[in-house]
Amino acid sequence: MTMKQAQDAAATALRNAVGRVFGILSVLLIFALTACSSQNRATGPKEVRRLAGSAQAEKSRRTAEKRMRSIADVYDKKTPLTLALVTVDDICSGGEAKQWFFQDGKDQYKIRCALCVTAYFGADPHRIGDVLEDIFTAGDHYSSGDAPGDTIPFGHDSYRRRLVGYYRGHGPNPSGPDTQEPTQVFTPSQTLSWDTVRSSKKRLVQEPGPCMKSDPPVTRCLHEPAQKTVADIRRQYGMVFRLELPVADYYRISKKGEVLTR
Repeated sequence: MTMKQAQDAAATALRNAVGRVFGILSVLLIFALTACSSQNRATGPKEVRRLAGSAQAEKSRRTAEKRMRSIADVYDKKTPLTLALVTVDDICSGGEAKQWFFQDGKDQYKIRCALCVTAYFGADPHRIGDVLEDIFTAGDHYSSGDAPGDTIPFGHDSYRRRLVGYYRGHGPNPSGPDTQEPTQVFTPSQTLSWDTVRSSKKRLVQEPGPCMKSDPPVTRCLHEPAQKTVADIRRQYGMVFRLELPVADYYRISKKGEVLTR
């Protein structure tokens, strides 16, 4: 290689190195600029509070809670279950800054508000077969199309008929021999569970978790009645049923300012 070829090769290598450095700096600059964008910043606590207290959020909150409480009321009015305790957990959280690598979706919204309602009922443990039969009969009615809206999704099917027979002493455990006493029926929209009454090894509905600190409109936690416990319900009625409704996203705003749920 001649001296000139060596010099040319060195100059080319230097230009390539400089180009790579400028390329890296350009990428870092783009990251820095996009990080400053309002659509890529985390939502601050003051903005979360402002959005959570907006008229739109308050209206959505009331609508969602009323709908979920109305389901518990249907069980109270249309079945032998007696509504004794309702818990409400409500929280609004701000979105995170842009997630470049490990994405979980929390950088896609400014605010997300979600509500969870759980209801506890008392029932007569000596009539659990009849109690379940009446619940499934009510479910048949509400699934017939004559009663629109979110109500009781548990109608009669093969398993539930055998479940009633088991609790009436007319048949074996519908879950199979040598299995635990069944204490739950489930659909994606609701879970209904209850205390064991036939098993020597008791499995009881647990007390609700302690309330988080209420700080409306960002966080709310209600136990109604406030001093009522699951143990109180069990002492009064003999056994406890728990109705769990899935968490409902009732208000969410994207980083672009679009209202995604209301």
